[in-house]
Parts: sequence; C-alpha cells; structure tokens
Amino acid sequence: MIDSSLNLPTEDLLALFQSTPDLVCIADEQGYLKNFNPAVPALLQYSAEELLSRPIAYFIHPDDREPTMSRRAKLLKGETMLNFRNRYIKSTGEIIWLEWTSVFLKERQLVLAIAKNITDRKQIEQQVEEEFLKLKNQALRLKSNLEKEKKDVAAELHEDLAQLATAVRVDVDWIKSNLQAAQPEIANRLEHARVTADLLVDTIRRISFSMSPAMLDDLGLGATLEWYCSEFSSSTGVHCAYQGKFNESSIPKDVRLDFFRMCQETLTGVRFHPSITQVKISITQNEGKVTLRIEDNGGAASSHQRQDAGIFSVQDRAASLGAHYQFKNDGKGNNTIVEWHMK
Repeated sequence: MIDSSLNLPTEDLLALFQSTPDLVCIADEQGYLKNFNPAVPALLQYSAEELLSRPIAYFIHPDDREPTMSRRAKLLKGETMLNFRNRYIKSTGEIIWLEWTSVFLKERQLVLAIAKNITDRKQIEQQVEEEFLKLKNQALRLKSNLEKEKKDVAAELHEDLAQLATAVRVDVDWIKSNLQAAQPEIANRLEHARVTADLLVDTIRRISFSMSPAMLDDLGLGATLEWYCSEFSSSTGVHCAYQGKFNESSIPKDVRLDFFRMCQETLTGVRFHPSITQVKISITQNEGKVTLRIEDNGGAASSHQRQDAGIFSVQDRAASLGAHYQFKNDGKGNNTIVEWHMK
C-alpha cells in the first residue's frame, strides 16, 4: 500500500516499490509503520491494518527488541544502518531472519528501510556452525584422549622401564665391585654396560617427560619452560632463554599444556636447523590477553622451514584454542606469536 501524502517522486519508483521481492518499509520516529510494499504482509502474514496499528517492536522477536531499539536510536541520530540482522515472528508463530539497510530522512522525519529474508541463509549458517562445533568438540576429545594416553605411556616408561634400567645399572656396579682382578677387557665391558644403563635411564626419562611433563602439574608452566630451556641448551648447544610474566592460576590447565606443547614442537624443529644458535621464549599477560612469543636467529626462512611440520602443529594448536597465530621472518630469524584471549 502506498500513501500518496508521502509524495514519492516517480512512477518508476512506485512500481519498484510494489514489485520488489525485498521488504520495503517507511516508518515514523515513534516506531510505527506508515507504508510498506506488498512483500511485507505477504511474508509476515499480517493484514495491513494490523501492521499499521501496532508498533514495529510487536513483530520483533523478544530477544532482539532491545538491540534493535538501540540500533534504531543511532539511526535516528543520522547513522546509517547497514546489514543489521534481527528476527521477526510471523502471525503463524514462525520465526524468520531479516537483514536491514535503513536511512533516516530527517527532512521528512521518516525512516526508509529495505530488508531481505535471510532465513534460509541463517539456517545454513547455523547448521555449519553446529557441525563446526561438533568437529571442534571431537577434536578436543581426541586431543584430551591423546594426552591421557601419552601420560599413561610416560608413567609406564618412568615407573617400569626406568626402574628396570636402574636395576641393571645396580647389578653391573655390584658385579664390577665384586669381581676380583677382572681382565681389562671385562672391566671395560662392564664400564660400557654401566654407561649404557645410565644413558638408557636418561633417555627413558627424557622421552617420558617429552610425552607427558609431570612437572607441568607440579611446578607450573613457567618453571617447566625454564627447566626445559636449560635442558635444551645442554643437549643441543643452542642457547635457549625463557622469560615469563603472567598469572598461571588465570590460565586453564589445557591452555597451559598447549602453550608448553607449542614451545616443545618449535624447539624440536630448531634441532634440525643448524643455523639457529639462539632461541628466546616469552609469555606475557596484558589486558585479558596472553601472548606466547618464540624468536630465533636463524636468518631468512627457507621454503623448507616455512613448511616445517612443527609450524603447522603450532598453528593447529593455536586454532584449537581460538588463538591468533602469526609467523614472521624479518631476514634475521623466525618469530612465532600466539595470542590467546582469556574468556
């Protein structure tokens, strides 16, 4: 229906107003419809009289009324409304989604609004979001189960194999101390067995820690990374320094574990790049954001480094946390930045 008192400019505009499948509305400052094209009653399934006699808020979903009124207040102050989405309720009770573009015609004290029915699109978006959430939850369960299995295997390594290796070392020491005037060859073999047993114990402990760092639960992320950097420096000759300034209690356990894993995976990659001689790890917390930064002096990144499995693993872990991931190389070295916003 078109009110001639509005003095709309041309017949072409009137024809477009009547025929477009989009919803075209004219409303006053008080929030009542003054005019609309046939698409409005056709979609909402209200009569023209019902649409004109009731405030627009009546047709809006209760949960969307307040944000709609807030956005409309800005519109009346001259701020154009673009692609604003809200829900309306048809006379049948069916809920539909509309996307609005509106302007306030100050000289006429009227609002001109055009809306598209995006209900199908929103349903598809919701389905995609639900599938994404389902996959995300499955991935989290898989990661949790994997960490549990690692922890179980690490415990078996530490408690069973390490103890057996230690027992072998004790036996070797006993034989060596009780063997009278052993031939040099036998003494050398016993010493080799003792050194090998020590190496086996250290290797088992290192693998056990790599699989599931119990220290993380006992001492926290900061102390664990400080120790890990020290051990990494000793075993590789690469200088690794750690600095941290954050509140551990404010970071969930699974996030702390992922931060450690990201450091661990990055340092594993460093082992295979002899050009890297220095690594710096830092974790800082500021304004609800925790930032992990890993820097090295490896020079310009090669195509092999950019495709390193560790980089993709860190990127995947960051994504699973909903964190922002960034990998940069300034020609002097690599810089990995992970920013996690606290919930």
